[in-house]
Amino acid sequence: MAMKIEIRKARLSDAGMIANFVNSARPERLLTQMEVAERFGQVGFLLAQEGDRIVGLIGWRVENLVICVTDFLIAPGIDRMALGRALVSAMEKEGELLQAEAVILFLPAQPSQALLDYWRGLGYAQKKVTELPKPWRETALEWNPLATEVTVRQIREELVRRPI
Repeated sequence: MAMKIEIRKARLSDAGMIANFVNSARPERLLTQMEVAERFGQVGFLLAQEGDRIVGLIGWRVENLVICVTDFLIAPGIDRMALGRALVSAMEKEGELLQAEAVILFLPAQPSQALLDYWRGLGYAQKKVTELPKPWRETALEWNPLATEVTVRQIREELVRRPI
């Protein structure tokens, strides 16, 4: 019988477990528990846990009413689409509480078609930076001043036209 996967907010006490999870996927650049703990000051994390084991995580922050996804990792052997949908949906709900209008992903400069298709399957689309509303564009260009396209999804129907 398959174990149930729970999505929850990460706690500072999870820093060691998060470092181990990331290091198992990227052994070429090992993270310390302290580096992960320091990241909690900049990024919110949601974890997908199966029992005591992390099987996925998403890191994000909100700027200019835009959620910026900073980290996304799913363990091998897990249904990537189902778990990705659960993590992204939980992050979008958290962002909506903060009045976020959209989510912007910052993918590698030359993303593979498989990566683009994966995110398209989760409701995201490639957009030209010049076509984005001004706050979104500013956020995208702050992240990468040379960006011409970003992967984005609007999560709030009505956009903010004046300060909240």
